[in-house]
Amino acid sequence: MKEHPLLLAYYGDDFTGSTDALEFLTLAGIKTVLFLRSPNHHDLALFPGVQAIGLAGKSRSMSPLEMEGELYPAFETLKDFFPEQVHYKVCSTFDSAPHVGNIGKAIEIGSEVFNQKTTFISPSAPHLGRYCAFGNLFARMGTTGNGEIHRIDCHPSMSKHPVTPADEADLRLHLAKQTSKTIDLINLNTIEAGTAAILDEIKNKEEKEILFFDGLNQGHLKTIGEVFHHLAKEKTVFSVGSSGVEMALGLAWKDEKIINKQFEFKHPGEAAPLLVISGSCSPVTGSQIEYALTNGFEGIALESKVMHHDHQEQSIADVAAAIIGKLKEGRNTILHTSIGTNDPRIAETEDYLKHSGLNHKEIQKQSSKIYGRVLGQIIKEVLKSVKVQRILFAGGDTSSYAASELGIFALEMIAPLAPGAPLCKAISEDEHVNGLELNFKGGQVGASDYFIKVLKGEKLI
Repeated sequence: MKEHPLLLAYYGDDFTGSTDALEFLTLAGIKTVLFLRSPNHHDLALFPGVQAIGLAGKSRSMSPLEMEGELYPAFETLKDFFPEQVHYKVCSTFDSAPHVGNIGKAIEIGSEVFNQKTTFISPSAPHLGRYCAFGNLFARMGTTGNGEIHRIDCHPSMSKHPVTPADEADLRLHLAKQTSKTIDLINLNTIEAGTAAILDEIKNKEEKEILFFDGLNQGHLKTIGEVFHHLAKEKTVFSVGSSGVEMALGLAWKDEKIINKQFEFKHPGEAAPLLVISGSCSPVTGSQIEYALTNGFEGIALESKVMHHDHQEQSIADVAAAIIGKLKEGRNTILHTSIGTNDPRIAETEDYLKHSGLNHKEIQKQSSKIYGRVLGQIIKEVLKSVKVQRILFAGGDTSSYAASELGIFALEMIAPLAPGAPLCKAISEDEHVNGLELNFKGGQVGASDYFIKVLKGEKLI
C-alpha cells in the first residue's frame, strides 16, 4: 500500500505559505516537492527519493462553501499517499475569518477525512518572529531583522489587513468564531515540562476537539515535534499551523535519526534584470517597493481599471509591452497593484467591485482573483518575448492565482534567501516557464532592501 511512503504531506492555504513550508522541510534535510496541482503516484515517481510533498492551494481566499469543494478532494489526495503526518499549513499570523479562509472549516473537513477527533494546532514560528503565549499570538513587524514585536491585534499591519484584519489576539476566541468545535490549550507551563507531560495533558483533554500549542522558541518546537511524532506511531496525525510545524517535525526527526542528511546549496548569484510582480498592499511590501525605486528599479503601476473586463485585454497588452521594453534595456522592473495601504488604487478597486454588486466580504476575494489572473497573463506575454531568469512575486493571495496562469506543475527549492521565502525552480511543460527561478514572499516578509537582496541572490538573516 505504501508505494511512496512519506514522512509528511501538507496543503498550503496560499502560495507563499506553501513555499515557506517547502523551505523548512528542505533545510531540515527532507527531499520535498511542492505541487501546484493534485499529484498522483506517477507524479511522485518523477522525483526519486522524495520524502515529503506539498500541495499549494488558495483556501485562504475562499468562502467556507468553496473550501469544501477544494479541501475534501485535496485531503483525500494527500491521504492516499499514507503519510505519517498531514499538515494544513496556514499563515503564521493566523489570517482567517468566518467568511474567508475559515480555519475552523478546514479543521472540520480534515478531522472528518482523517478520522481524528482532536485536531492539533501549532501556530508559533519563532524563526519568523511569531510567538504564542497562553493562547495569545504575537508577531514581529516583518519576518527578518529586529522589528518590534506586537500582540497580533495591535500589529501595525495585521490589525489593518484588508481581508482579514486581526482584532483578537487570543486564538481560541478567534477560532471560536469559525467553528462550533470545542477548543482548549496546551500552555507554556506544560510545554516546558516536556513531552511526557504534554501527552498526559492531551489524554486529560481527549474530549476536546481542538488543542492549541503555545511556543516561544526552537526548544518548544522540538518538544511539540516529538509529541506529533509519537502520536503518528499509531495513525496519520492531522495538524494545523504555521511552518513551525515543519520545523518542529524536522527537529524531532533529526533527534530520532530518521533524517540525517543536509542539503548543500550553491550561491544562486545575481540575476539581472529582475522582474518583480507585486499584488500586495502590505506596508512592508510598500516600503520595499519605494526602497527599490530609489535604488535603480523601474516601476509600472497596474491601474485599477483592469477590474473592468472591457479594459483587461488592452491593459494586459500595454503593460506587457512596457515591461518587455524595460527588461530588454536591462532594467530591473516592478509591476505593482498598490504601494502600501493608502494607495488610491485600493479604494478605486473596491468602488468598482462594489458597484458591480459585490458586498464587502466578496470584494476582497474577487480583487485578489482578478488581479492575480491579470498579473499571470501579463507575465505569460512577457516570457514570450524576453528571456527572464528570476521573478519575485509579492503577495500571497494574488500570487497563487498568478502562478496558476503560468502552468507551473511543481516547485523545488534552489536556495534559501529570506526565512519563509526560498528561491525555487519551476517545473512546467511550458518551455518559457520551465526552469524559471521564482521567489514568493508574503506581505509581511523581508526588510526594506528585500528586492535588492533577491536580485543579487543574497541570503537575508
